Amino acid sequence: MSEQSRRPPVRTPTALLTDVACVVVFCTIGRRSHDEGLTVTGIAETAWPFVTGTLAGWLAARAWRNPAALYPTGLIVWAVTVVLGMLLRKATSAGTAPSFIVVATLTTAALLLGWRGIAAAARRR
Repeated sequence: MSEQSRRPPVRTPTALLTDVACVVVFCTIGRRSHDEGLTVTGIAETAWPFVTGTLAGWLAARAWRNPAALYPTGLIVWAVTVVLGMLLRKATSAGTAPSFIVVATLTTAALLLGWRGIAAAARRR
């Protein structure tokens, strides 16, 4: 396959927005499944700890260097998203039940790592 026929790499702003969108989707689904209001304010209250974790993960991983990489970028962004998100929730007296930690860890893994896996597969085609 020639270089010209390869798909272009995922651009940094697109990757960052995709990560943030994944976190917001996770929080929106969580609010809906618990019959909490789907207002912009409510979603923002739920999402801010995880979005903060995602942004910190981007800094820790220097994600702008290779934003769509599953390893190490995706794994670092995902881990920091979950850990910092849970620490911030705990610090603000929000729920951090073990079952929530498991669900958040698995769901954010599927979302934050999943899109990177799909992007990698698409680039190889």
